[in-house]
Amino acid sequence: MAIQTRLEELAGPGFGWKIGATTATARAFLGVEEPFPGRMFAQFRHAEGELIPADSVILPVAEPEFAFRMARDLDPAVEHTLEDVLDAVDSMLLAVEMPDSRYKDYANVGITQILADSGYSKRFIAGRDVPGWRDLDLAAQPVILLLNGEEFARGSGSAVLGDPRLALHWLALELPKLGRRLKAGEIVTTGTATAPAPVVSGSHIVADFGDLGTVEVRFA
Repeated sequence: MAIQTRLEELAGPGFGWKIGATTATARAFLGVEEPFPGRMFAQFRHAEGELIPADSVILPVAEPEFAFRMARDLDPAVEHTLEDVLDAVDSMLLAVEMPDSRYKDYANVGITQILADSGYSKRFIAGRDVPGWRDLDLAAQPVILLLNGEEFARGSGSAVLGDPRLALHWLALELPKLGRRLKAGEIVTTGTATAPAPVVSGSHIVADFGDLGTVEVRFA
């Protein structure tokens, strides 16, 4: 984690956090026992509608995710309840994450190497804010990932540690153990709600969150 923190000196400022391996399938694939945090860097943050570079060292995939924007700092000395954390949230937004690895054997390097590689973070595409998110049943919210006009995968918010809000709470409690904390203005993307789709130059991704809206991404 100390190495991950030093990466900001090379990659530039961070704007938030990703949570990796929030599904049991991902944890089994990567050989980790619990999720992990990764710093997201401002140079890889995009708005919906931008043409996104499809460049990737090892792992070119896209994932539909629920993300949260923080309204205030969280005190790292306090063991916050779920309600505490949600009270510190400004808004929820729909998103697509494009993670990546710098390791060729990314599935077998282990948790310490994954943390050093910033939790396999890379590009983040922010979609629209969702009004009234606090009252929604996010666990039951259906999510469909479309690749080039065809359904690639189907899932729901329950894939994300049971509920994306629970994933956010997990991160709020985990970061202080690692010498970090959530701060005002930071965005947390909570993990994929479906299987990730492979992308190449020319790929067209639509993350369909049902009545909450969609995030559309085209890759250069």
